[in-house]
Amino acid sequence: MNNSEKGERLTLDVPEAGRLLGVSRPTAYSLANQGLIPTIRLGHRVVVPKAALLKMLENAGKPEVQN
Repeated sequence: MNNSEKGERLTLDVPEAGRLLGVSRPTAYSLANQGLIPTIRLGHRVVVPKAALLKMLENAGKPEVQN
């Protein structure tokens, strides 16, 4: 059973993502606006996909591969 089948949310709001990252609410929104925290827009809401946030953290510090 995956997370969505268990009723777990697949997204976080920006302040929740900021708390998990240990940054303030204003900093979280600033990072999201800069594209440093992955976001998607759902109508008027901006949310952070959990999977994208985890992937971002897993890849942190790894050199970028250029094609």
